[in-house]
Amino acid sequence: MAETLRLMAVHAHPDDESSKGAASMARYAAEGVEVLVVSCTGGERGDVLNPRLQGDARMLRDMAEYRRREMAEAARVLGVQHRWLGYVDSGLPEGDPLPPLPAGCFALEPEEFTVNALVHVVREFRPHVMTTYDESGGYPHPDHIMCHRVSRAAFDAAADPDRFPLAGPAWRTSKLYYHANFSLERMTTFHEALLARGMESPYGEWMERIRKAQEDPAAPKRVELEVTTRVECADFFETRDRALLAHATQIDPDGFFFGVPNELQRELWPTEDYHLAVSHVPTELPEDDLFAGLRARVPA
Repeated sequence: MAETLRLMAVHAHPDDESSKGAASMARYAAEGVEVLVVSCTGGERGDVLNPRLQGDARMLRDMAEYRRREMAEAARVLGVQHRWLGYVDSGLPEGDPLPPLPAGCFALEPEEFTVNALVHVVREFRPHVMTTYDESGGYPHPDHIMCHRVSRAAFDAAADPDRFPLAGPAWRTSKLYYHANFSLERMTTFHEALLARGMESPYGEWMERIRKAQEDPAAPKRVELEVTTRVECADFFETRDRALLAHATQIDPDGFFFGVPNELQRELWPTEDYHLAVSHVPTELPEDDLFAGLRARVPA
């Protein structure tokens, strides 16, 4: 009997899975790939970003429960499995100087514990491919940066039988990818296309911030990953949007994520994009499939 292909996507908070790689996951799940989303934290310290829900005292009192429900619905929409890693949201520190992170949060947990926890999941699920963030976290949220560090370490440690021997039999995941969908090239393409059609672009302020940061020697510079892999998934853009909307506390239905009509996205950029960070199987770049180099070895 042929082994089923398996994909594990490791994210910092619930809602991250729906804004990064959701259409790809939905496509693979529809094709019969087993897909597991791992949320490192519960997103408890996330602000209510949907203006229609702000000020709801009941929601603010039990944000953790709302976010659990939202995540369950997003996973149902995408057709994927889901696992909580069990850590507490660190929050996004703001101010100058930045305040200290709260005690007990994910970003302050010793990595020997967090990596051990993720190694347990890797060895149980046995993914052929893992996806996560690059070293920058995609943006400088402490949980995103920690998510990268833990994912990268667990990817290696899970394959080593001498590491975390109580976490189950060693498993070597074949490929590790970083999300590269929010590239400057993609955002610029959409921005210019919208303006050329006389439409409002949601990317104007975002691109101006990038321009100013590039001109300021003291400002942190944006990481632009090489796109090695483009996964065709335009047929699942609506599914992605429904998963995003399931995170009602975090997603404004009139906001940034919905500023480019899906028809235009399908025309200009019908893929979700990734950077291949590690591969233990031969593959040729560029790729159009996260399982390139694996399908002959693990026939679906």
